[in-house]
Amino acid sequence: MKLAGLTVAYWAVVVASLLPIGCAWLAKKGTFAKSRREGGFDNHNPRAWLARQTDWRARANAAQANSFEALPFFIGAVIIAHQLGASQLRLDVLAFVFVVLRLLFILMYVADMATARSLVWTLALLVNIAILFV
Repeated sequence: MKLAGLTVAYWAVVVASLLPIGCAWLAKKGTFAKSRREGGFDNHNPRAWLARQTDWRARANAAQANSFEALPFFIGAVIIAHQLGASQLRLDVLAFVFVVLRLLFILMYVADMATARSLVWTLALLVNIAILFV
C-alpha cells in the first residue's frame, strides 16, 4: 500500500524520525512562558537546562535520546527489507507495530513504568530484527 508515493513502512520511518522531536517538546512543555530566572526553558543553553530537569521532564529527555538511538537500525532494516523484495504487507505491518511499540515505550518512560518500558523496548527490538528477515 502506498500513500503519496511512500509505502506504509516508509511512512513509519517518517513518524519514527519525528518521535524524538515529540519527546523534546514534551520535556520542554509548559516552560516557554516562564523566564529563565523562574526555571523556564533556556534556549541559550538548552542542553544544560535539560540536564537539570528531574522526574518526567528528565525521562522525556531520556526518551528523546533513546528514540534517536533506535532510528538508524529501524531505517536500515526498512530500507534493506525493501531492497531485498520483502513482502510489502508484512513489512508494512511490522514497521507499523514498531512505531506503536516505540510510542508505548515513550509513554511508559515518561510515566516511570520501568519494567514495562524495558519489555516494550525489547519487543520493539525484536520487531526491528524481524523486519530484516521478512
